[in-house]
Amino acid sequence: MNKILLSPITVVMLGGLLFFGAMFGALNATHFGAVTPPEKTVPSAADDPSWKFHNPEMEQWIAQIKDERDALAVRQQQLKEWEAQLSAQGKELSTVTRTMSNVQVEFDKRVVLFTEAEKENAKKQVKVIAGMSADGAATMLGEMPDPEVTKLLYSMKNEAAGGILDAMSKQGPAQAKRAAQLAQKMKAVVNAPVGNPANAYAGH
Repeated sequence: MNKILLSPITVVMLGGLLFFGAMFGALNATHFGAVTPPEKTVPSAADDPSWKFHNPEMEQWIAQIKDERDALAVRQQQLKEWEAQLSAQGKELSTVTRTMSNVQVEFDKRVVLFTEAEKENAKKQVKVIAGMSADGAATMLGEMPDPEVTKLLYSMKNEAAGGILDAMSKQGPAQAKRAAQLAQKMKAVVNAPVGNPANAYAGH
């Protein structure tokens, strides 16, 4: 009997029984509670390190873009104001131009421009008229246009021009009226500057 108890197989079997018995007792003595899994948390944008990162160069670049945008808006407003001013000035200039044009037209109606070339031609004609009688000269001038007659009378001496106008006024009411008009036009004769007859009497 002692040999059986002391044999290696018996010792191993007894050790195994004791081990499993102890394990079974330990498992029964242990009470497992409900295992609660850890709560899952969703990381927020504030916890993200990338949102907490600041780039000074990027911020400076953004600020520069905003400044340029504001400056562009101011420039655009200035351009609009300048455009409005130019438009108003253009209208004023157009009005002044029309006024000056009307003044020039009225001036041309009232004055008789006498150029240097016309003076030379008038001198030749006056020499011819000087050899005529007053009546003959009045009849000849009666067939010529008023501007040309005015220049010829203007080129004559006062006595000669007066005699012709007197003779013209005796040729009937129409010629008398014309003689009076020619006498008035002689006062409006203007010597045109050489090379610029269009502005002959700008300071009159």
